[in-house]
Amino acid sequence: MVSIKDIAKKAGVSISTVSYALNGSPKVTEETAEKILAIAKELNYVPNAAARSLKKRETNIIGAFLTDYSGAFYGQLLEGMLQALADNGYELIVCSGKQSHRFLPERMIDGAIILDQTFPSEELIRYADRGHKIVVLDRELNHPNIRQVLLDNQTGATLAVDYLIDKGHNRIYVVTGPEGSYDANQRLEAARQTVGRHPHLIYKEIRGDFRKSSGERAAEQIVKEYQGPVGVFCLNDEMAIGMYNYLSQTEYRVGEHVHIIGFDNIELARYIQPRLATVDFSERKWGAVASEKLLQLLHNEPAENERISVTLIEGNSVRKI
Repeated sequence: MVSIKDIAKKAGVSISTVSYALNGSPKVTEETAEKILAIAKELNYVPNAAARSLKKRETNIIGAFLTDYSGAFYGQLLEGMLQALADNGYELIVCSGKQSHRFLPERMIDGAIILDQTFPSEELIRYADRGHKIVVLDRELNHPNIRQVLLDNQTGATLAVDYLIDKGHNRIYVVTGPEGSYDANQRLEAARQTVGRHPHLIYKEIRGDFRKSSGERAAEQIVKEYQGPVGVFCLNDEMAIGMYNYLSQTEYRVGEHVHIIGFDNIELARYIQPRLATVDFSERKWGAVASEKLLQLLHNEPAENERISVTLIEGNSVRKI
């Protein structure tokens, strides 16, 4: 690989002169700069971005850390992040897995947006203590270098369970999310509190993991236990769609025997029949606000924590009984 030493040797100048020319510094004459740039082009010189970023202490790259890439949820979220960053001259890389955690302390990225339940909070606090800027979407952390942009999960879950109750359902299932998920735990706690205000309800939880397959398994259990119309709150739409998949192969019908409401309003939820009732929020806005908060931190501007609002989307997957 060609280095600036090779360019300096061929041009007959010092390494620092080559560095000035390559970076457009006025410390070298126009004639010398043109000569050096021509030699660099001739030798197919490629700048060492890592070394340059270490010197400048910035990369103009932001890392988004996700638990995984599965499901239909992440597209709009990442699109929102990407657009807000691009508008401000930054690029986005998407990371998953423990090895990628080193990007932050090694300053391969300028800051991080975290939606990764496997990324320990203690590690994030440690990086924040060293001055790294972080925005979290999946936990509550109080630190001068960390901001929170969280969904209003509790309001959403309350709306969902109240919707089932208002439709006359007194037998309610909740299909939960993965253990350790902040969003799942917030939604489950709000669902329990809402049910607790109605002691006449028959209530049961079925363990899920936010994947379609766990929704299919939950539907299978509900069919085996079926004694009459039931209302089901799936803590995300992926699991709700899994329930549709399973029930379509049985004599039980969505909106007639099993009444389902989800959470997230992913694109597919708008097209399945009967239309899935769900809790809606803007994934794109969530991602954009996260990027904006991180940029404010990086530029030492005032940045407040923010909560993304949610609304109920009615659908024929839940009907009055």
